[in-house]
Amino acid sequence: MTEVAAAPKADKRWLLFSLGTVVLWGVWGAFTGISAQRGFPETLTYCVWALTMILPAVYVLARAGWKLDRDAKSIFYGLAIGLLGAGGQMVLFYTVTTGPAYLIFPVISLSPLVTILMSFVFLRERTTWLGVAGVALAMIALPMFDFSLESGFSFLSSGGNWFPLALIVMACWGVQAYFMKLANNSMSAESIFFYMMIGGLMLVPVAWLMTDFSKPINLGWDGPWLAAGIQILNAVGALSLVYAFRYGKAIVVAPLTNAGGPLVTSVISLVVSNVVPGELKIAGLILAFIASALLALAA
Repeated sequence: MTEVAAAPKADKRWLLFSLGTVVLWGVWGAFTGISAQRGFPETLTYCVWALTMILPAVYVLARAGWKLDRDAKSIFYGLAIGLLGAGGQMVLFYTVTTGPAYLIFPVISLSPLVTILMSFVFLRERTTWLGVAGVALAMIALPMFDFSLESGFSFLSSGGNWFPLALIVMACWGVQAYFMKLANNSMSAESIFFYMMIGGLMLVPVAWLMTDFSKPINLGWDGPWLAAGIQILNAVGALSLVYAFRYGKAIVVAPLTNAGGPLVTSVISLVVSNVVPGELKIAGLILAFIASALLALAA
């Protein structure tokens, strides 16, 4: 009886960390654009984000007794996760200059599909029918947050090169989540996040070179300092996601966090801006809420 009672309690840890990621990334998503609006470019915001990764990485590593997995396999997994995530962000910086964001982000938001397929095939992960329904609804809801009924799928004939770039970002982040789950089977979450931090810092010089310093850059308190306050939410949310993958199934964690984050962002943006979203966005919000509930019940 003791073992039966203890199991559900342990299983719920993935849900707590997933919800932590949803809240942190949701708040981050609602305010991350402020820095660029106030004259601090997105490339430098990336640099600030990479630096904010240091504090939580050092903190959790210290709590783990400074035990860092240093074998070749762990280093490969850790850097792969870090570089895939950071590399996808770097490609995104260029992608948004070549095409409309309202079409780019619906494509990128399908990254959990890559994670789900890889986890299903290679890790043989399965879930209940509630989980399957939650995954399906989450995948339907994700594009609705940015999709435009007026533009539809006109991008297929637009001739722009943003679409393959968006697919690259989607693939990077989908494969990153898969490796995050895979790495948790052989190394500590603290080591994973430490190498994620290293991967992010490795691309700081690239982001620096991408910055157009010929334009005025806000270096006041509402420039890099405000960016740091916002980006620390992203960093801690990423740490929470690592732990979510440690205790939960990637086939459930990926769609839950990717649907829940935009849900929180949309609600906060609605309250702050006092703007009523379109019918498609409202439908996406409802589906995301139902999907999140089903995925939670599937645990």
